Amino acid sequence: MHDQVDLDAYLARIGHAGPVPPTLATLNALAAAHVQTIPFENLDVLLGRPIDLDLAALQAKLVTARRGGYCFEHNALFLAVLAQLGFDVRPLSARVRYQRARAFTPARTHLFIRVELGESWLVDVGVGGMSATAALRLADDGPQATPHEPRRIVREGGLLYDQVQLGGTWQDVKEFTLEEMPPIDRIVANWYTSTHPSSHFKNRLLVARATADGGRIGLLDRELSVRGADGVATRTTITDHAMLERVLEARFGITLPAGSHVRWDGPDGDLPRTPAMAP
Repeated sequence: MHDQVDLDAYLARIGHAGPVPPTLATLNALAAAHVQTIPFENLDVLLGRPIDLDLAALQAKLVTARRGGYCFEHNALFLAVLAQLGFDVRPLSARVRYQRARAFTPARTHLFIRVELGESWLVDVGVGGMSATAALRLADDGPQATPHEPRRIVREGGLLYDQVQLGGTWQDVKEFTLEEMPPIDRIVANWYTSTHPSSHFKNRLLVARATADGGRIGLLDRELSVRGADGVATRTTITDHAMLERVLEARFGITLPAGSHVRWDGPDGDLPRTPAMAP
């Protein structure tokens, strides 16, 4: 059915086995497995392909084709999975603020999820290299541990901020008000983020996933970063398109369709086709 998730296929995709009752333990296990196995990526935007938010299309891409996607794809699929498992869920909207100054106001073009389990929890498997690997309690009472970086929710006036601790410093990840994001708002925001010339998804190559050992792997334009749980990162420069394809497959499990050639308008521009040694 187009309005149902193939749960067996999804759970196999993320490598989760066993019962999935609607509990906090299940929520955390699914979030961690999802972020570690389904990469965040904007390759279809750069390839000029439309981002289809229909549930059947999301399953075909993220589950069957073993690709990734960005927030509207990840969190819409995860929302449907949780709802089908019996969780009480709501889609929320946010402004992504990671590595953006407070003086700048980004568009409210981010989707994440509120889950009610006696108390309210927030889960976000689609915010790039800072996708959370555990649910966060909706409370501004200090740091919360995750399998990866510590997180916290802080309230400033009428705004809430999801923050991450990196190198001893707290940084904003997103700003939100608990306003829900119905499908029509997601359609409009998805159109902007995937097609508008000013959208950073049109101007930068972004691929990321978490690792099971508490680290993260990210690709930003030509720079591949592999960061361990200790926060120490090794960086490698992608020198051509052949090397990009090898890195996508080896590090993120992504195989581009034959003949694809990723182009973007970012600071590093297009990649040459000449062969190079993989890292």
